[in-house]
Amino acid sequence: MQIDRIKKARLRRKYRSRKRVLGTPDRPRLSVFRSNRHIYAQIIDDIAGVTLASANTRSKILRDGLNKTGGIDAAKVVGSEIAKQATQVGIKVVKFDRNRFKYHGRIKALAESAREAGLVF
Repeated sequence: MQIDRIKKARLRRKYRSRKRVLGTPDRPRLSVFRSNRHIYAQIIDDIAGVTLASANTRSKILRDGLNKTGGIDAAKVVGSEIAKQATQVGIKVVKFDRNRFKYHGRIKALAESAREAGLVF
């Protein structure tokens, strides 16, 4: 069916980008996921299987200051928040995992915001 083919293609794109990116304790992975309504970011150590920091537009702190949770402005806020949490934990360098999404729009806004806030990738 059409939907199964679309889901399989989505997974192929995800695995294609993920096989190149592996988070280590020295350089964890900054994973980004977006839906139509929200955007999520996590910093993950894949070796230990631990999430070191996370930020998303569903959290009450970020959601209250936003007009719209699914736009570019929300992605910028999440990017600066994830960078702030990473520096609190002691992380300065990460690998960027765009997670099957093209590097433009909200994904690009989040990445540039995180770079401006001090993360290096």
